[in-house]
Amino acid sequence: MSAGGGPAGRGAGIRVTGLVKRFRSGDATIVGADRISLAVPAGATVAVTGPSGSGKSTLLHLIGAIERADEGRIDVDDVEVTGLSGRRLARYRRGVGFVFQRFHLLPALSAVDNVLAPLLPYRTSFDKVERARSLLAEVGLAGRERAQPAQLSGGQQQRVAIARALVGRPRLLLADEPTGNLDSATGEEIINLLWRLRDEHGMTLLMATHEAALADRCDRTVRIHDGRIV
Repeated sequence: MSAGGGPAGRGAGIRVTGLVKRFRSGDATIVGADRISLAVPAGATVAVTGPSGSGKSTLLHLIGAIERADEGRIDVDDVEVTGLSGRRLARYRRGVGFVFQRFHLLPALSAVDNVLAPLLPYRTSFDKVERARSLLAEVGLAGRERAQPAQLSGGQQQRVAIARALVGRPRLLLADEPTGNLDSATGEEIINLLWRLRDEHGMTLLMATHEAALADRCDRTVRIHDGRIV
């Protein structure tokens, strides 16, 4: 996988083998991933469904290297993610786009600054500001580049978050309940936008969702319960 993202293509292939993740809660141990094995072809769209607390978000966080696995292996294209550390791990993370349910925009920054924020520590072969402005136009926010999150609707904030996820030119896009905080009409707009961008940019799309209608649009649905694929 191209660590800084790459040109549009078929997306990244994913293979998960025997994945285990445990969390401590007081004296209890909670298993967020219980021997999960999964293969996702390059360019596929996959919905991960299940009740709250089932492990959907944990799986996405492990694949995106936000969390580290206790056991098992994750391969994204030719990269063994579970074996990465230091600069190689940071480089991998830059090549993955992540869309969160609660947007996670920085409230003091404008839309354009939120989009380019992930690139600020790094040198790039392209103009960062121009790319951020171009992505905002792609998601329908041309002219709102200087608006702060508080000046935007929920749907507009999610559009900024999607543009931010794409700024590193990822081949893998992970979306965690991307419509969870939106009304049904706005949610439908966001999903149509994700599908269009996925096709145009050539990405694999893996998303956690409670919504059956959204899961039905994907190539495949994976249901998780108590950290296991059922």
